[in-house]
Amino acid sequence: MLITPIAIESHLVPLLKKQERLSDYAVGIFNTITTRKGIKKAIKNGLITVNGKQGFTADYIVGGELIELYQSDVIQKKPIIHIPLEVTYEDDFLAVVNKPPGILVSGNKKWTLQNALLPHLKASSQQDALQRPEPIHRLDYPTSGALLIGKTAGAVIELNQLFENRKIEKTYLAITIGKMKKSGEINSEIDDKNAFSRYTVLDNVASPKYEQFNLVELQPETGRRHQLRKHLASIGNPILGDLLYSKEGFLLKGKGLYLHAASLSFTHPFTQQQLLITVPTPKKFKKLFPIK
Repeated sequence: MLITPIAIESHLVPLLKKQERLSDYAVGIFNTITTRKGIKKAIKNGLITVNGKQGFTADYIVGGELIELYQSDVIQKKPIIHIPLEVTYEDDFLAVVNKPPGILVSGNKKWTLQNALLPHLKASSQQDALQRPEPIHRLDYPTSGALLIGKTAGAVIELNQLFENRKIEKTYLAITIGKMKKSGEINSEIDDKNAFSRYTVLDNVASPKYEQFNLVELQPETGRRHQLRKHLASIGNPILGDLLYSKEGFLLKGKGLYLHAASLSFTHPFTQQQLLITVPTPKKFKKLFPIK
């Protein structure tokens, strides 16, 4: 069965320090294809365009280009998995779900949150409704919380643009280790790219083993991989349960990462309604701090 190709994701390239081949640059810019192999396959199949023209592996990207990813004209059969999933907000264009920890958002594996969405969301009545709803951004495997979902091709494009233009405010909660200032800003590069985060300590309690636990509210201004985890570790206050960036001798195993995407705030791209969508805080946080 054939369908009209639909652009499902777009990316506006910022000014680059040096030019990169499309096959290299495009790795990591889309949520629906995250691997180098997948990007090369999409380019080969003509599903990636640069400024409205078909992109090729050897094309050079310098900055200012609009790169778009198209839905294949062949309906792909992907698995559907069944897991408990809380839908916090939903309308005809988009949804927000509370991602459980310990699951990938998307990718080539069967057990991804993307493959669990269909049974939990209502079908969109819009003409450009997607066969399968698409996550707009990513949360790390061990991170829980608010995940934005696009239900139409237009919604995916518009929401991606909001992220590109930093028009979506993300707020996280974390529990960190060690004494730290009441508030601050962290502005240090990650993978040779600018990265900026703000934090405010909401509460703290003494700990015989860890010196102090802090309940911290975080606002990442950029979206680098593991940004909050790396930034907090860089100032000597790693997130509790972080097996990658925690201090030696301060690992906490078996409880998971104490990092939760608490809310998303943005203007709805179609209704123009100002949305503030919050998701419940995990119970493990409440065992250390009296969060409502």
